[in-house]
Amino acid sequence: MKTTAPIPPLVPALYETEIAHTRVTPLRHRLRHRTYMWLVDLDDPPLLPRPLRPLARFDPADHFDGDAPSLRAGLDARLAAHGVHDADGRVLMLAHARVLGHVFNPLTLYWCHDRAGRLVCVVAEVHNTYGGRHTYLLRTDERGRAETAKDFYVSPFLDVAGTYRMRLPLPGDRLDLTVQLRHTDGSRPLTATVRGTRRPAGPRGLLAAALRHPWSTAAVSLGIRRHGVHLYLKGLRVRPRTIPTPQEGTP
Repeated sequence: MKTTAPIPPLVPALYETEIAHTRVTPLRHRLRHRTYMWLVDLDDPPLLPRPLRPLARFDPADHFDGDAPSLRAGLDARLAAHGVHDADGRVLMLAHARVLGHVFNPLTLYWCHDRAGRLVCVVAEVHNTYGGRHTYLLRTDERGRAETAKDFYVSPFLDVAGTYRMRLPLPGDRLDLTVQLRHTDGSRPLTATVRGTRRPAGPRGLLAAALRHPWSTAAVSLGIRRHGVHLYLKGLRVRPRTIPTPQEGTP
């Protein structure tokens, strides 16, 4: 069922965010990382002054199969593969931009609307540190909640098993997202949250964010690897990496 959703009156926007991962089994561990993310209209990405363009680039090669002529074309191919043909209105994307030639998006979200402005679905695009990409198509309820089976290898310390329970309301002045992994035995080994505050996305706002978080996307990649080493040294066993069945619209 389609649901209405408040659409921010102004995009692009920047969100100063804190990303947190909490593990509770087989050991307790929590990581936090501060960064910033963009909310953009997929059909009208920001056009920055030339000197600032190395700080924010949105490249179709960084998403889906990497061969589409535009981000919208890549998303439309993924929607068509899921049999979705009515998400032909506004699409808002929450993502990291490419910064100084580097990008890593653990999670990119696309809120897809029809021409009447009603929310049709949310697409969650997940990237792992092994170069893999996977998309989940979610039919969220009026509070932005949805569930989906986990079928993509992300953490080397977790099997491809269980269910994700997600809460993905469209951002407004605040960004507040939750992804929780649940197993059939009732355990909830991992909960990830992304929380942030909306900031202006003009040149001054971007420069301020870039100065607070230098080379932000490289810092995300390095942070994930650093915490992985930490967990390994604490005794977590590495799970065999599975090779997923390729999705249409992904490499």
